[in-house]
Amino acid sequence: MTFNDDAKYSGKGVRKSGRRTGLAVGGGGLGLVAIVLLSQLLGVDLSGLLGGGTSGGGSQSETTALTGCETGVEANADVECRVGLTRDSLEDYWAEQAPALGISYVSPNIHLFVDGVDTGCGSATSAVGPFYCPADQQIYLDTAFYDTLRTQFDATAGPLSQLYVVGHEWGHHIQNLAGTFGTADTSQTGPTSDAVRVEVQADCYAGAWLASATETTDADGTRLLEPITDAQIADALNAASAIGDDRIQEKTQGQVSPETWTHGSSEQRQKWFQTGYTNGAGACDTFAAADAEL
Repeated sequence: MTFNDDAKYSGKGVRKSGRRTGLAVGGGGLGLVAIVLLSQLLGVDLSGLLGGGTSGGGSQSETTALTGCETGVEANADVECRVGLTRDSLEDYWAEQAPALGISYVSPNIHLFVDGVDTGCGSATSAVGPFYCPADQQIYLDTAFYDTLRTQFDATAGPLSQLYVVGHEWGHHIQNLAGTFGTADTSQTGPTSDAVRVEVQADCYAGAWLASATETTDADGTRLLEPITDAQIADALNAASAIGDDRIQEKTQGQVSPETWTHGSSEQRQKWFQTGYTNGAGACDTFAAADAEL
């Protein structure tokens, strides 16, 4: 998927920060606990890849607005600018769609960081992967995660799959606004658990947005995105498959343990992405789905 060269970035909703010093890796303890807790809100659970705890360290620099991203030309060339225009497309879609679902809508912010970040949900490092924090209603992303998708998850990680990752985390924001986190019992695990239903619903919401993304516009009414091709959809499905619980378990422990799943299998994640893409956000009630249909 590519952005329309003439589309203009609003300049809103995305900020950046970095860390001035390095992060200490290893040692376990509270760092690992924080990662495991935060992973319950991710589109991918990286705890099996840590090989030990990750502890915070260094001071976070001041956040600044995303700059140098004026049009779709920059978004097609630069990963951070791509996040900026992705934000505008998601905002345009959900500002209309969320009220249609009975949800009172407020916008989230996206925080791009390097190495580590302090959040309303605690301190985290890049090892956590992309995540949404309900406490401050922000999406956190180190764009180096896209390289991790390629090198550790064998995903193609093309532009559309990058948009899918942001769309998934925005889906968690929609769930937060809808009160889903307050009613779901995420203490249980397994293929039909509420934890999995939360994650695949976010996949469904990402698919619903992408199906309508080419209709989203900038402030001047210019379409933000060009039409999606079959190859680009395959790229997004590839990412959904690569970060399924079963694929990650095979890679990290050599066997699959369905009873421990918290994010859904490759098949589940692809299925619900496609459900949203084909039928829209109204079809994303994963909590109403029978166990056999999940």
